[in-house]
Amino acid sequence: MDEVTPPRELIGRIERLVGARVESYRRVEGGYTPALRLLCRTAGAGFFAKIGTTPGTCESLRREIHVYERLRGDFMPRLVAAEEQESEPILVIEDLSSYHWPTPWDARQIEMTLAQLDALHHTPASLETYAQVHGTSEANWLAVADDPVPFLALGVADAVWLEAALPTLIQVEEGCPTAGDSLTHFDLRSDNICITPERAVFVDWNGACLSNPRLDLGFWLPSLAYESGLAPEKILPDAPEVAARVSGYFASRAGLPGISDAPRVRTVQRRQLETALPWAARALDLPPLTTEGIV
Repeated sequence: MDEVTPPRELIGRIERLVGARVESYRRVEGGYTPALRLLCRTAGAGFFAKIGTTPGTCESLRREIHVYERLRGDFMPRLVAAEEQESEPILVIEDLSSYHWPTPWDARQIEMTLAQLDALHHTPASLETYAQVHGTSEANWLAVADDPVPFLALGVADAVWLEAALPTLIQVEEGCPTAGDSLTHFDLRSDNICITPERAVFVDWNGACLSNPRLDLGFWLPSLAYESGLAPEKILPDAPEVAARVSGYFASRAGLPGISDAPRVRTVQRRQLETALPWAARALDLPPLTTEGIV
Protein backbone atom coordinates (compact mmCIF):
# COMPACT_ATOMS: atom_id res chain seq x y z
CA MET A 1 0.00 0.00 0.00
CA ASP A 2 1.28 3.50 -0.85
CA GLU A 3 2.97 5.15 2.13
CA VAL A 4 1.56 8.63 1.34
CA THR A 5 -1.79 8.38 -0.41
CA PRO A 6 -4.25 5.50 0.07
CA PRO A 7 -5.43 4.04 -3.25
CA ARG A 8 -8.59 5.59 -4.67
CA GLU A 9 -10.11 2.10 -4.71
CA LEU A 10 -9.77 1.94 -0.91
CA ILE A 11 -11.39 5.34 -0.44
CA GLY A 12 -14.16 4.15 -2.74
CA ARG A 13 -14.74 1.11 -0.54
CA ILE A 14 -15.00 3.37 2.51
CA GLU A 15 -17.47 5.62 0.68
CA ARG A 16 -19.65 2.64 -0.20
CA LEU A 17 -19.59 1.48 3.42
CA VAL A 18 -20.61 4.86 4.89
CA GLY A 19 -22.91 5.83 2.02
CA ALA A 20 -21.33 9.22 1.43
CA ARG A 21 -18.45 10.85 -0.42
CA VAL A 22 -15.24 11.24 1.58
CA GLU A 23 -14.33 14.90 1.16
CA SER A 24 -11.08 14.79 3.12
CA TYR A 25 -8.95 12.41 5.13
CA ARG A 26 -5.66 12.27 7.00
CA ARG A 27 -3.54 9.48 8.34
CA VAL A 28 -3.44 8.90 12.08
CA GLU A 29 0.06 8.09 13.29
CA GLY A 30 0.82 5.96 16.32
CA GLY A 31 -0.52 2.59 17.26
CA TYR A 32 1.58 -0.53 17.62
CA THR A 33 0.93 -2.16 14.25
CA PRO A 34 1.22 -1.10 10.60
CA ALA A 35 -2.56 -1.07 10.15
CA LEU A 36 -3.66 1.97 8.16
CA ARG A 37 -5.60 4.50 10.24
CA LEU A 38 -7.54 7.35 8.65
CA LEU A 39 -9.65 10.20 9.99
CA CYS A 40 -12.19 10.88 7.26
CA ARG A 41 -14.80 13.59 6.73
CA THR A 42 -17.92 13.57 4.64
CA ALA A 43 -20.22 16.55 4.16
CA GLY A 44 -22.12 15.63 7.29
CA ALA A 45 -19.82 13.77 9.65
CA GLY A 46 -16.37 12.59 10.60
CA PHE A 47 -15.30 9.06 11.37
CA PHE A 48 -12.26 6.86 11.99
CA ALA A 49 -11.34 4.03 9.62
CA LYS A 50 -8.85 1.24 10.34
CA ILE A 51 -7.65 -0.97 7.49
CA GLY A 52 -5.62 -4.17 7.66
CA THR A 53 -2.36 -4.02 5.69
CA THR A 54 -0.51 -7.24 6.60
CA PRO A 55 -1.64 -10.81 7.36
CA GLY A 56 -1.32 -10.14 11.09
CA THR A 57 -3.19 -6.84 11.08
CA CYS A 58 -5.89 -8.30 8.82
CA GLU A 59 -6.47 -11.21 11.19
CA SER A 60 -6.57 -8.88 14.19
CA LEU A 61 -8.97 -6.49 12.48
CA ARG A 62 -11.33 -9.25 11.39
CA ARG A 63 -11.44 -10.40 15.02
CA GLU A 64 -12.18 -6.81 16.14
CA ILE A 65 -15.01 -6.52 13.61
CA HIS A 66 -16.36 -9.80 14.96
CA VAL A 67 -16.51 -8.25 18.45
CA TYR A 68 -18.12 -5.00 17.27
CA GLU A 69 -20.85 -6.96 15.48
CA ARG A 70 -21.72 -8.86 18.66
CA LEU A 71 -21.30 -6.27 21.39
CA ARG A 72 -22.77 -2.88 22.28
CA GLY A 73 -22.14 -0.58 25.21
CA ASP A 74 -21.29 3.05 25.92
CA PHE A 75 -17.81 1.85 26.95
CA MET A 76 -17.00 1.29 23.24
CA PRO A 77 -17.15 3.53 20.16
CA ARG A 78 -20.21 3.54 17.92
CA LEU A 79 -19.80 1.18 14.99
CA VAL A 80 -20.40 2.97 11.67
CA ALA A 81 -19.64 0.18 9.21
CA ALA A 82 -17.33 -2.77 8.61
CA GLU A 83 -16.22 -5.11 5.86
CA GLU A 84 -14.49 -8.40 6.67
CA GLN A 85 -12.55 -8.74 3.44
CA GLU A 86 -9.77 -11.37 3.53
CA SER A 87 -7.19 -8.74 2.55
CA GLU A 88 -7.63 -5.14 3.69
CA PRO A 89 -10.65 -5.53 5.99
CA ILE A 90 -12.11 -2.17 7.04
CA LEU A 91 -13.53 -1.08 10.39
CA VAL A 92 -15.26 2.32 10.57
CA ILE A 93 -16.17 3.79 13.95
CA GLU A 94 -17.07 7.20 15.35
CA ASP A 95 -14.36 9.87 15.49
CA LEU A 96 -13.11 10.32 19.08
CA SER A 97 -10.01 12.34 18.18
CA SER A 98 -11.21 15.61 19.72
CA TYR A 99 -11.47 14.13 23.22
CA HIS A 100 -8.80 13.52 25.87
CA TRP A 101 -6.48 10.54 25.52
CA PRO A 102 -4.45 10.19 28.71
CA THR A 103 -1.75 10.92 29.67
CA PRO A 104 -1.70 12.87 31.88
CA TRP A 105 -4.15 11.21 34.24
CA ASP A 106 -6.12 12.91 36.97
CA ALA A 107 -8.23 11.38 39.72
CA ARG A 108 -11.54 11.97 37.92
CA GLN A 109 -10.33 10.29 34.73
CA ILE A 110 -9.14 7.27 36.68
CA GLU A 111 -12.51 7.05 38.44
CA MET A 112 -14.36 7.31 35.10
CA THR A 113 -12.21 4.55 33.63
CA LEU A 114 -12.76 2.28 36.63
CA ALA A 115 -16.52 2.89 36.48
CA GLN A 116 -16.66 1.99 32.77
CA LEU A 117 -14.46 -1.05 33.30
CA ASP A 118 -16.84 -2.23 36.01
CA ALA A 119 -19.78 -1.69 33.64
CA LEU A 120 -17.94 -3.64 30.94
CA HIS A 121 -17.26 -6.53 33.31
CA HIS A 122 -20.97 -6.72 34.18
CA THR A 123 -22.25 -6.62 30.59
CA PRO A 124 -23.58 -9.94 29.24
CA ALA A 125 -21.78 -10.95 26.04
CA SER A 126 -21.78 -13.86 23.61
CA LEU A 127 -18.07 -14.00 22.94
CA GLU A 128 -15.40 -16.68 22.94
CA THR A 129 -13.50 -17.66 26.07
CA TYR A 130 -10.00 -16.48 26.94
CA ALA A 131 -8.59 -19.86 25.90
CA GLN A 132 -10.32 -19.69 22.52
CA VAL A 133 -9.02 -16.19 21.78
CA HIS A 134 -5.61 -16.15 23.47
CA GLY A 135 -4.76 -19.86 23.65
CA THR A 136 -3.78 -22.05 26.54
CA SER A 137 0.00 -22.22 26.12
CA GLU A 138 1.03 -19.17 28.17
CA ALA A 139 3.96 -20.12 30.40
CA ASN A 140 4.94 -16.70 31.78
CA TRP A 141 7.22 -17.30 34.81
CA LEU A 142 7.72 -20.92 33.78
CA ALA A 143 9.06 -19.63 30.45
CA VAL A 144 11.48 -17.37 32.34
CA ALA A 145 12.60 -20.35 34.41
CA ASP A 146 13.22 -22.37 31.24
CA ASP A 147 15.25 -19.57 29.62
CA PRO A 148 16.08 -16.67 31.94
CA VAL A 149 18.53 -14.96 29.55
CA PRO A 150 16.03 -12.61 27.80
CA PHE A 151 14.59 -11.52 31.14
CA LEU A 152 17.96 -10.98 32.78
CA ALA A 153 19.17 -8.99 29.76
CA LEU A 154 16.52 -6.37 30.56
CA GLY A 155 18.41 -5.43 33.74
CA VAL A 156 15.30 -5.16 35.92
CA ALA A 157 16.49 -7.89 38.30
CA ASP A 158 19.59 -10.02 38.62
CA ALA A 159 20.07 -13.79 38.67
CA VAL A 160 20.33 -13.92 42.47
CA TRP A 161 16.93 -12.28 42.90
CA LEU A 162 15.37 -14.39 40.15
CA GLU A 163 16.57 -17.66 41.65
CA ALA A 164 15.14 -16.74 45.05
CA ALA A 165 11.82 -15.41 43.70
CA LEU A 166 10.94 -17.86 40.92
CA PRO A 167 9.44 -20.69 43.03
CA THR A 168 6.98 -18.31 44.68
CA LEU A 169 6.16 -16.46 41.45
CA ILE A 170 5.42 -19.72 39.62
CA GLN A 171 3.33 -21.16 42.45
CA VAL A 172 1.24 -18.01 43.00
CA GLU A 173 0.73 -17.39 39.30
CA GLU A 174 -0.83 -20.85 38.96
CA GLY A 175 -3.59 -19.65 41.30
CA CYS A 176 -4.73 -16.92 38.89
CA PRO A 177 -7.37 -18.28 36.50
CA THR A 178 -7.90 -16.94 33.01
CA ALA A 179 -11.29 -18.67 32.83
CA GLY A 180 -14.38 -16.67 33.71
CA ASP A 181 -17.80 -15.55 32.54
CA SER A 182 -17.20 -11.79 32.49
CA LEU A 183 -16.73 -9.64 29.41
CA THR A 184 -13.10 -8.50 29.38
CA HIS A 185 -11.07 -6.24 27.08
CA PHE A 186 -7.48 -7.44 27.68
CA ASP A 187 -5.65 -4.56 26.02
CA LEU A 188 -6.20 -1.61 28.31
CA ARG A 189 -3.58 1.12 28.21
CA SER A 190 -3.87 4.90 27.97
CA ASP A 191 -3.63 4.80 24.16
CA ASN A 192 -6.73 2.59 24.13
CA ILE A 193 -8.73 4.76 26.56
CA CYS A 194 -10.54 7.93 25.49
CA ILE A 195 -12.04 10.28 28.06
CA THR A 196 -15.10 12.25 26.92
CA PRO A 197 -16.93 14.74 29.17
CA GLU A 198 -19.38 12.00 30.16
CA ARG A 199 -17.48 8.72 30.20
CA ALA A 200 -14.44 6.65 29.31
CA VAL A 201 -14.46 4.83 25.98
CA PHE A 202 -12.23 1.85 25.20
CA VAL A 203 -10.88 1.10 21.71
CA ASP A 204 -9.00 -1.81 20.09
CA TRP A 205 -11.32 -4.71 20.85
CA ASN A 206 -9.58 -7.59 19.08
CA GLY A 207 -8.57 -9.22 22.39
CA ALA A 208 -12.03 -9.10 24.01
CA CYS A 209 -13.30 -12.38 25.45
CA LEU A 210 -14.96 -13.99 28.46
CA SER A 211 -12.48 -14.22 31.29
CA ASN A 212 -11.43 -13.17 34.80
CA PRO A 213 -12.30 -9.48 35.42
CA ARG A 214 -9.66 -9.05 38.14
CA LEU A 215 -6.99 -10.11 35.67
CA ASP A 216 -8.34 -7.73 33.01
CA LEU A 217 -8.11 -4.86 35.51
CA GLY A 218 -4.69 -6.04 36.64
CA PHE A 219 -3.25 -5.78 33.14
CA TRP A 220 -4.13 -2.07 33.00
CA LEU A 221 -2.53 -1.17 36.33
CA PRO A 222 1.21 -1.40 35.46
CA SER A 223 0.84 1.14 32.64
CA LEU A 224 -1.29 3.38 34.86
CA ALA A 225 1.43 3.13 37.52
CA TYR A 226 4.25 4.30 35.25
CA GLU A 227 2.06 7.06 33.79
CA SER A 228 0.48 8.36 37.02
CA GLY A 229 2.58 7.02 39.89
CA LEU A 230 -0.46 5.27 41.39
CA ALA A 231 0.59 1.90 42.80
CA PRO A 232 -1.49 -1.03 41.44
CA GLU A 233 -2.43 -2.23 44.92
CA LYS A 234 -4.19 1.10 45.57
CA ILE A 235 -6.81 -0.03 43.04
CA LEU A 236 -6.54 -3.81 43.32
CA PRO A 237 -5.41 -4.72 46.85
CA ASP A 238 -4.88 -8.26 48.07
CA ALA A 239 -4.30 -9.67 44.59
CA PRO A 240 -0.92 -11.46 44.70
CA GLU A 241 -2.04 -13.99 42.10
CA VAL A 242 -2.89 -11.21 39.62
CA ALA A 243 0.40 -9.42 40.30
CA ALA A 244 2.28 -12.67 39.71
CA ARG A 245 0.51 -13.47 36.45
CA VAL A 246 0.69 -9.93 35.04
CA SER A 247 4.37 -9.53 35.88
CA GLY A 248 5.07 -12.99 34.47
CA TYR A 249 3.39 -12.07 31.19
CA PHE A 250 5.66 -9.06 30.71
CA ALA A 251 8.75 -10.76 32.15
CA SER A 252 8.51 -13.60 29.63
CA ARG A 253 8.02 -11.30 26.61
CA ALA A 254 9.72 -7.92 27.07
CA GLY A 255 13.20 -9.31 26.35
CA LEU A 256 12.25 -11.32 23.27
CA PRO A 257 13.06 -10.23 19.69
CA GLY A 258 10.84 -7.54 18.21
CA ILE A 259 7.57 -8.29 16.42
CA SER A 260 7.56 -7.23 12.77
CA ASP A 261 3.85 -6.34 12.81
CA ALA A 262 4.17 -4.47 16.13
CA PRO A 263 7.71 -3.08 16.47
CA ARG A 264 7.00 -0.89 19.52
CA VAL A 265 5.40 -3.59 21.65
CA ARG A 266 8.59 -4.79 23.36
CA THR A 267 9.37 -1.25 24.55
CA VAL A 268 5.91 -0.91 26.06
CA GLN A 269 6.16 -4.35 27.66
CA ARG A 270 9.47 -3.32 29.24
CA ARG A 271 7.86 -0.22 30.74
CA GLN A 272 4.98 -2.26 32.11
CA LEU A 273 7.38 -4.79 33.58
CA GLU A 274 9.20 -1.99 35.41
CA THR A 275 6.07 -1.34 37.49
CA ALA A 276 4.52 -4.83 37.42
CA LEU A 277 7.60 -6.52 38.88
CA PRO A 278 7.85 -4.30 41.98
CA TRP A 279 4.10 -4.78 42.43
CA ALA A 280 4.59 -8.55 42.45
CA ALA A 281 7.55 -8.27 44.80
CA ARG A 282 5.47 -6.26 47.28
CA ALA A 283 2.34 -8.42 46.93
CA LEU A 284 4.22 -11.70 47.36
CA ASP A 285 6.64 -10.41 50.02
CA LEU A 286 9.60 -11.33 47.81
CA PRO A 287 13.21 -10.30 48.46
CA PRO A 288 13.98 -6.68 47.49
CA LEU A 289 14.67 -6.36 43.76
CA THR A 290 18.36 -6.33 42.96
CA THR A 291 20.25 -5.64 39.74
CA GLU A 292 23.80 -6.91 39.39
CA GLY A 293 23.84 -7.58 43.11
CA ILE A 294 22.99 -3.97 44.05
CA VAL A 295 19.71 -3.18 45.83
